[in-house]
Amino acid sequence: MKSLRLTALLLSVAISPVALSAQAGSAHLDAVLSQMNAASKTFNDARADFRWDYYERVVRDTSTQQGSIYFERKSGAMTMGAVIMDPKTKAKQKIIDYEGGTLQMFDPGVDQITVLHAGANQAQYESFLTLGFGASGTDLQRAWNIQDQGQEMIDGVKTEKLDLTGKDPKANNMFTHITIWIDPARAVALKQEFYAPSGDKRTTYYSAIRLNTKIDKGSFAIKKDAHTTIVNR
Repeated sequence: MKSLRLTALLLSVAISPVALSAQAGSAHLDAVLSQMNAASKTFNDARADFRWDYYERVVRDTSTQQGSIYFERKSGAMTMGAVIMDPKTKAKQKIIDYEGGTLQMFDPGVDQITVLHAGANQAQYESFLTLGFGASGTDLQRAWNIQDQGQEMIDGVKTEKLDLTGKDPKANNMFTHITIWIDPARAVALKQEFYAPSGDKRTTYYSAIRLNTKIDKGSFAIKKDAHTTIVNR
């Protein structure tokens, strides 16, 4: 009798609304990832405006940066460029360029380029880079453990809210988890939140997203001269 009661209990749990919801959630996530796979195949490039809100836990203060960003896929590799603008003067405060495992950050104010080489960490760099734009569902599953937190409207667009933890422990040393609001029909993110182990958090909002428009990179170009200082790290 005990075994019969235990079997009945296990069956009741297995077909409970919670269990059925989990199954439905898994099927829904599979559908979202399939949409991303399809959209990724037609992704060549994207340009968007952005706002970065950076919260520092120690000082309990939030600073904001804004500007323009682009992503471009060439021969399977992703390149990225961003320009951070002064909101009042519209002057360029910083230019960021990523290509082939090398990240350059140009500060026009001091005429200095800081160069970071991804080296053995290139795959990890690019797993962060492709989180928002052009990544397929398969790419996402390869690098991240995914928890589907449901649908949410952002700027009139139906997005899927996905919470990610890295499969590579090194990724979790940088961010304990990342939440993205993805438009699976276009494989683009409208919002991202990066949570650092320190308690700091960076929130990114994307707007005015344009896909496959052949990016004019002139405004994203780093222009150095004989006086430009280059620092390698």
